[in-house]
Amino acid sequence: MTNPSTDKEFTFLDCWFLSGATASGKTRIGLQLAKKINGEIIALDSMSLYRDMDIGTAKPTAAEQSEAPHHLIDVLDPTENSSISHYLEMAQAAAIEIRSRGKEVLFVGGTPLYLKALLRGLSEGPAPDKAFRQALEEEAGRVGNKALHDRLKMVDPLAANRIHENDIRRIIRALEVHHTTGQPMSHYQFEFDDHARPEDCRAFWLSWDRPTLHDRINSRVEQMFEEGLVAEVERLVEKHSPLGTTALQAVGYQEVIDFLEGKQDLETSKDRVKARTRQFAKRQCTWFRSLNECREIPLEGELDANAVAEQIEQLGRASRT
Repeated sequence: MTNPSTDKEFTFLDCWFLSGATASGKTRIGLQLAKKINGEIIALDSMSLYRDMDIGTAKPTAAEQSEAPHHLIDVLDPTENSSISHYLEMAQAAAIEIRSRGKEVLFVGGTPLYLKALLRGLSEGPAPDKAFRQALEEEAGRVGNKALHDRLKMVDPLAANRIHENDIRRIIRALEVHHTTGQPMSHYQFEFDDHARPEDCRAFWLSWDRPTLHDRINSRVEQMFEEGLVAEVERLVEKHSPLGTTALQAVGYQEVIDFLEGKQDLETSKDRVKARTRQFAKRQCTWFRSLNECREIPLEGELDANAVAEQIEQLGRASRT
């Protein structure tokens, strides 16, 4: 097990966490919460790590980042691949540096696997097998992602159920673990499902009823296209081609690439982005409900970011008294 909290004066369980599905209001509420707790924000997002991927990842704007210091944003090129262990290393370094200045650490973002790793640690599994990975990447290029996902269903159905068939990086890792050890990757992950009590943590996730969340998602996608998502993807492909397999997992980018390549019209691309985002949000909420450390913050009506932040602050401070 990788223990990212090796510093004697530091543990991730001392940090604040604000998560939720895409379009749930994390950025606005996180900014208010950071001000209330004298905190700095570490992005809890696998895609905010990448430069030049701003609109499609709903990255905090420059104005929003000026309201509270942000970390782990724009630290990788889109041609680079990342991993959970790499993220944990960067997060630990950032958190220790923030704490050294007497500030609170607030993680804000919606990548559930990163959240689970921060709260519970991470089972590394075997070391990477570069030759095996390359062979699978080449095979995926020939026969498609679904064929590899179908193979994963045969050797590790639990992992296959959690991994989308378009998430080729994680499919390959799961097949690699089975190939190297003879054991399913889910075996390693389940070894570390122990969790702290929610009362001992300051981890919260924002929830909306499904129709409202879907409306918020659809509006978010329309706004992204209005703000220039197509032009962003054009620049991205021109500057960073070929994109890394990790960056390509960002919802919306492949759909726009398909439009630019003439495979579908713009409205079809929008509809596919909306549908894929709704599917992603459903998986996010399933993850959050399974993390017993996290307390649900139900939301309804017009979002009052300041009031929600105040509620979370009070709950979080009560956890440590």
